[in-house]
Amino acid sequence: MKNLLSLLFIVFFAATLSAQEQFSVYFDSNKHELKPAEFSRLETWMASNKDSKILAINGYTDEDGSTGLNDSLAQRRVSHVFGLLKGKIATREDFRVRSFGEMHKQSAVKAENRKVTVYFLLKKDLARENEILGIKEVKPKAVDKKSIKYPEKVSVVGPNGKEEELTLDMAFMKRVGEAKAGEKIKIENLNFYENTFGVMTESRHRLYELLQVMEANPNLKIKLLGHVCCMTADRKDLSTQRAKAIMMFLNQSGIQKGRLSFQGFGVSEPIYAIPEKTPEEREANRRVEVMIVENP
Repeated sequence: MKNLLSLLFIVFFAATLSAQEQFSVYFDSNKHELKPAEFSRLETWMASNKDSKILAINGYTDEDGSTGLNDSLAQRRVSHVFGLLKGKIATREDFRVRSFGEMHKQSAVKAENRKVTVYFLLKKDLARENEILGIKEVKPKAVDKKSIKYPEKVSVVGPNGKEEELTLDMAFMKRVGEAKAGEKIKIENLNFYENTFGVMTESRHRLYELLQVMEANPNLKIKLLGHVCCMTADRKDLSTQRAKAIMMFLNQSGIQKGRLSFQGFGVSEPIYAIPEKTPEEREANRRVEVMIVENP
């Protein structure tokens, strides 16, 4: 949970706290799990807030015990509530969980200090989320796509752990980089090992071409579309897994998640009727496409 605490982050502005809703649950002394009555209250709150969004979860203790023990206890309380809420109520991607121990304004009633407070927005306020949080939207800087120069080659670490040089398709990168919203571009010669979503070694350059385009065009958003061939149904959902694999590569290479999405279409959108008549038709149907979502 310590790693989680350091990774999840949201900036809070005191002036905007009044615009946020909050809900608290309370704990018995020295306990970090909710007693049945408080657990029932939390379940009732969750049922009434399915369309709300969590902004932060803060944990507190009373002043009994050492400061170190209280900080740890507050953290365990936050972790417990976070575990109960995770996946059930929408949260900001950058939301924060925090433990304050006894280091907060104490109530004269000790029982009121042993709590976890959830800060959230109601559905009616979601359209004003950034405004309420005091986050100013920064307009993306315009990019002169015509002036972008893509590299002919890149050096990467290969599957064997050794550095290798990959030759890139500059025309493909330029085409994707200059494409308009709604355009679909097939990634030619992107091959996967049979019945898997593992990209074949000889196709790895295609991944780095997409990476170069995404890095050079910071306002570009794309959706990866997967298709398979040669069968009446995609029972293993390979089309989805293959599109997702490319997205994961880009994510892990530093491209923000908000700029990428994916979808598998199975055999529902073949270029040639199934069963295909030739190897060329099968290859054409077995593809991953890049659809341009935004490219201002």
